Order: sequence, then structure tokens, then C-alpha cells
Amino acid sequence: MPQLAPQVSDLPPNQIRQITEAAWAQPGSLVLSIGEPGFPVPAHVLDAGIATLARDETNYTPNAGIAPLRAAFAKRFHELNGVAVDASAVFVTSGAQQGLHLAMSLLLAPGDEILVPNPGYPTFAMTSRLLNAVPVPYPLYPEHGFQPQLADLEALLTERTRVLMLNSPSNPLGAVFPADLTRRLVELARKHDLWIISDECYEAFTFDVPHTSPAVFDTDGRVFTSFTTSKTYGLTGLRVGALVIPQAPSGGAAASARESGQDALPLLDLQAVTATVVESTYSCVSTPAQYAALAALTGPQDYVSTARRHYRANRDAAAAVLRQKGIRYLDAQGAFYLWADMSHASGGDIRAWVHRFLAEDGVAVAPGTAFGSIGEGWIRIALCGDSTELIAGVSRLPAPVPLPQL
Repeated sequence: MPQLAPQVSDLPPNQIRQITEAAWAQPGSLVLSIGEPGFPVPAHVLDAGIATLARDETNYTPNAGIAPLRAAFAKRFHELNGVAVDASAVFVTSGAQQGLHLAMSLLLAPGDEILVPNPGYPTFAMTSRLLNAVPVPYPLYPEHGFQPQLADLEALLTERTRVLMLNSPSNPLGAVFPADLTRRLVELARKHDLWIISDECYEAFTFDVPHTSPAVFDTDGRVFTSFTTSKTYGLTGLRVGALVIPQAPSGGAAASARESGQDALPLLDLQAVTATVVESTYSCVSTPAQYAALAALTGPQDYVSTARRHYRANRDAAAAVLRQKGIRYLDAQGAFYLWADMSHASGGDIRAWVHRFLAEDGVAVAPGTAFGSIGEGWIRIALCGDSTELIAGVSRLPAPVPLPQL
């Protein structure tokens, strides 16, 4: 019998899905393991998709997506980051995950290395492995607030390193990179001639700190940025995201790049190559879904502001329970997750512990090891659902046993 490709056979299972599906099969479980926004989709978004079906606009679109949607993504990117982006540099994708796959397909050859965060979202490593590239985890340690350290990154660089993967606000951590750190990360990539892929799924949700895109500091065209409507507008099932490809350096930046031997691929060439890769993978995104996403981006933004307030309130309420119990956690500055330390209960195997916790206490949380080895002992708690269920679930977490008084 012929065999499956080894890069498929060797893919580890997604631990988030494992615990979530176990919870769905256990009636009455409180599911805090998955990032599924809990608000109804606004009527104007649904109406736009329905109207597209009603007028039978169900044919192919251009590979890169319908022009109004590309323009809307470019406008949002400019408004949020102050970076002017031509709509021709925006490629509509089937969710942010397709955007990450598209970027890696453009940048990674077999055997190339990509630096991925540990803890970090599991598909960063999974996708690169599917492309026969090598994911190299870079550490995010508790003592540094789970922020990347440039010395740690440089220590991992080899002649095969091609891409630096960044994610801020972070899933699973809720950490947000300060602007100065973001600038230094881009400078490191420039120094070592690396591409950057920036996953900015949660850019709409930060609390008391700004979101700074690496694209702000990109002077020579090396940053790919992936967005999604899944988290921002709760459209997880419509699968519409966008990949913003780098813009070619011009003027002094172009001359500087040439002098340093960093000849960037001209923007028009990169656009053509990207369109060809899209054609060979998913051709184009569903037309009704694109028009629904366009309505989300260009219509009233009440959903986003309401969701942000809800996630912040849930964060504060859940954090208060953790503090009262004496459970250590990372103060989330963005996204909609809390990262909590359950090493006092897990006995060195957080993956097994979360399944026991579900079976015995009826609460599903994501094991930290789903996101990398440094996640051992930690859990990710999703803050995006019902507030009452969230507090009920967090309240069932076992507190550390107090040390005896001497």
C-alpha cells in the first residue's frame, strides 16, 4: 500500500480540539477551551451575505478577492496603524489560518527554518511542517512577562533561518508587544535578512495599551501581516481574512536595500506570484462570505466596541477569582484569554490534568502544552463566552494548598 506523506503522518494532534470535543461529548460541560465569540452576528452582515445569494452572485471572484473588500481591509489597516497600504497588496484569504499558510508557502522551502513562539498558537508549527520546513521554537518565559528576548532569538539563528513568526496580541498569552520591542524585532529581522509573518488576529482587542503592527517599522518590504474577521467581528464560520503582503521599498529605502545586498522582490512581481499560489490552493474565497465581510468592515462598528467591553469585563472578573484563590496568572493586555498557572494541581502533566478536570468538575480549559513545552503547568482560559459560565468554571479551579505555619 502507498504511504501518506511523512510530514502529515508526523503531525501531532491539536490538544485544544481534543479537550473541546471531549467537552462537547459531555453534556452540561462548561467550555472555556476554545476562542469562539459569543455574540450574534449583526443583522447588516447577515443581510449582505443573504443578498449576495439572492442575486445569485455565486461565481468565481479574482484570486485576491473582490476589489471593495480589498480596499476596505487596506483602509482599516491604515486607520489602525497609520501605514498606507495599496489595496493591490491585500489578498483575501479563507480566514487567518489560510493567510498564514499562504505566507509560509511563499517564503519557506523544504528544510528552511522558521522561528515560532513557545508558547504560541499550535498551527504556526503545524503549517510549517506541512510545507516540509522546520519550526524552531523561541522561548517566552514567565520571568520576562512572556515577551520575546532578542538574545534568545539570535541564539537560535542558523544559515537556514528564513522567517520570524510574531503574534501580538498573543494567543494563548494575552501579551501585547510594546512599540519599542516591536521596533527592535523588526530591526533584528533586517539585520539578519529575515522575513516576518505577523499574526494580528486580535488587533482590535487590547486593554490600556496600544497595538503596534511590525509593518509600522517595515522600511524595506519584509513584513507579511495576517488579519481575520473571525475574531474582530465574530465571523468564525464564514472564514474570511486577509494577508497584506509587503510593499516594495522606494526612494531612499530601496537604495539602502540595494546597497546592503537585500534586493526585495518588486511589489508587482510579488502580487503576481501570490495570486498564482492562491489559485493553486483555494482559488478564491466564497463570494457571499466576502460581501458579508465587506459589510462588517464598512458598516456600524458597534459589535467591536461591545465585544471589547465584554472581554475586558470578563478578564477582570475571572482575574479577581484567580487572585482570591491565590492562582498565578498573566495579566492579559489583549486578545480574550487568561493564561493561568495550575502547576500546583497538574503534577507535571497538564494535558492529563485538564482531561481529569473536565471529567470530574465539568469544565474544559486548554492545556498549556498545546502551545509549546513552556506551557507545561499552565492553562488557557477563553474569556469570550457567557460571563456566568466563565465565573462558574474558573471558580471550580483548585487553589494551591497553603503552606503550613511554622
